[in-house]
Amino acid sequence: MARITVEDCIDKFDSRFELVLVASNRARKLHSGDDPTVEKNNDKNTVIALREIADETISADEFKQSLVEEYQTVSPINDEDELALEFSDENVEEDDASTDELKEDHFESKSVEEFEETKESNTETNDNEASNTILETQTDQSS
Repeated sequence: MARITVEDCIDKFDSRFELVLVASNRARKLHSGDDPTVEKNNDKNTVIALREIADETISADEFKQSLVEEYQTVSPINDEDELALEFSDENVEEDDASTDELKEDHFESKSVEEFEETKESNTETNDNEASNTILETQTDQSS
C-alpha cells in the first residue's frame, strides 16, 4: 500500500485547516465505531480517514456537513417555539414585578415594625430614667 499524505488530500478542500478538521472528525467517528469505506489494512483511524478523503469514497460536502452537524449546538427554531419563548419571557417579567412589589411592601411593613419597637424601647428607657430621677429625689429629701 502506498503511503498517504496530506498532499494527496489537499486538492479536495480549500485549505489545510479545513482538511485537518474534516479528517480528525472522521477519525474520531471511525474510533467510535463507524465502518470505514475503504479497507482497514491494519491502518490507524487517521490514515483510514485520509485514505477515504483521497479516494473520495465520501464526498467533501458530506464530510463538511458531518463536521457542521457534530459541532452544531443551536437547533433551528420554528415560529411556534419562538412565540412560546416570548410568552414565557413576558410571564417572567410580570412575576419579577410582583416579587418586587412584595419586597417593597415587606420592607415598608418591616420598617414600620422596627419604628414601633424603637418607639417602645425609647418610651421604656424614658420611663426608667424618670423612675430613677424620682427615686434619687426622694432619697435626697429623706437624707
